[in-house]
Amino acid sequence: MGIEIIVIIAVSVGLYMAWNIGANDVANSMACAVGSKSLTLFWAVILAGIFNFLGAVLVGSHVTDTVRKGIIDTQVFSQDPRMLARGMVCALLAAALWLNLATYFGMPVSTTHSIVGAVVGFGILEAGLFHIHWSTFAQIVSSWFISPLAGGAAAFVIFKLISRYILSAEKPIWAARRGAPVCVFFTFAIIILAVIYKGLKNIHLSLSGTSALCYSIIGGFIAAGAAVFFMRIMYKNSDDLPISEQLRRVELMFVPLIIISSSTVSFAQGANDVANAIGPLAAVVEIVKHNSIPSEAPVSIWFLVLGGIGISVGLATLGYRVMHVVGTKVTEITPSRGIAANIAGMATVLTCSKLGLPISTTHTMVGAIIGVGMARGITAIDRKIVGSIFVSWLITVPVAGLLTVLLYLLGQWWFW
Repeated sequence: MGIEIIVIIAVSVGLYMAWNIGANDVANSMACAVGSKSLTLFWAVILAGIFNFLGAVLVGSHVTDTVRKGIIDTQVFSQDPRMLARGMVCALLAAALWLNLATYFGMPVSTTHSIVGAVVGFGILEAGLFHIHWSTFAQIVSSWFISPLAGGAAAFVIFKLISRYILSAEKPIWAARRGAPVCVFFTFAIIILAVIYKGLKNIHLSLSGTSALCYSIIGGFIAAGAAVFFMRIMYKNSDDLPISEQLRRVELMFVPLIIISSSTVSFAQGANDVANAIGPLAAVVEIVKHNSIPSEAPVSIWFLVLGGIGISVGLATLGYRVMHVVGTKVTEITPSRGIAANIAGMATVLTCSKLGLPISTTHTMVGAIIGVGMARGITAIDRKIVGSIFVSWLITVPVAGLLTVLLYLLGQWWFW
């Protein structure tokens, strides 16, 4: 197989992978906004596409490890670097095919787990069991449990607090005028922290943990102060309305927060997940270019643009499937429940990332939505849908691995 051909194939497969990331993983970011009817599906797709593209291009990593997550020992391929390049192409295609299938059935799965499973499949086939970094693999697999449990527990607690102190109050609007600014504070504080940790390193700025925390707290207080001011004007003399009308207006208070937080999750997912598409692609280009295996591969801005475009197109064309299932089928979502899930999801991802714990954004957000449903009792969630989602998570790694083995063996038969 010529050099030009494998690079062209890698670029094509990378774009296909990015398309599937947008259709599946990234679509989760707007599930709460769509499920709570804070945004129509059309505007959810538009906003998610914009913020995912910006996240991928502006904040996506410009350097990636040669093999995603360092899951296999690349020195095994030092005598034949192109073998690794071919394996990465097959792994990328296998992960993309699995994501495509999962999206068709509306099942939200982790793109990171997909590509890791695919790489492990190739690694076992050509390097052997003893050259897989099983401790690293075990950490990644543990996120199946850490992510949904942490996100679900946080969402459960947050919604219980909102329900007790606002929705169940004798005068919900009066309670919301005091409680909603607290939600605004935490939402914006977490957003600012996420932007600092995700974005500043890529524009060569660095803040200490204390400075980042101070900026986020100040930003949260400013946002909360603005919320207090506007709510006093907009909901003046509303305390004597019927309870049903008060609750309706309280839910409307949370709509802007749902839109802002969902857009932030989209931005963060674009920044994180674009590496799953262009990381292996950059590795293939680097290997073919130098005929050696570097520990890290530089990522061209054009690769980030390619990934951002692919993700946005995937969202626009097939993202509605996963948005619909996660946002409407797992449990009933209202703006107050949605903001509880979004705050919990963002806080869990940020906290676990800083602690160095393995985390899946997809699993976290789905777990948070389940947690919100569980806050109203087990009957509030669709156990059949949740069971199907869990099964799709469990089979992601082995299916992606087996697909990679199949594609690589077919490639040996037909091309190399």
